[in-house]
Amino acid sequence: MAGQAGANVNGTEVSATVGLGTTDTGAFNITVELDVAMPNVDRATAEQLVATAHQVCPYSNATRGNVDVKLSIV
Repeated sequence: MAGQAGANVNGTEVSATVGLGTTDTGAFNITVELDVAMPNVDRATAEQLVATAHQVCPYSNATRGNVDVKLSIV
């Protein structure tokens, strides 16, 4: 996604925290927090790139609706 946008993503880092949460019915589910640092990209562009990547990512598509994912630009 960054290549298509012409963004300089050198130095980009992604940190993932995986945990257990609960659903509305009290069942356990998996939670994931992804913290993305893009030092060479302005915040608005970084947010757009991360959101777009999350929509096309095969892993995100496979787990959507089953894993609670929180995306953060840090």
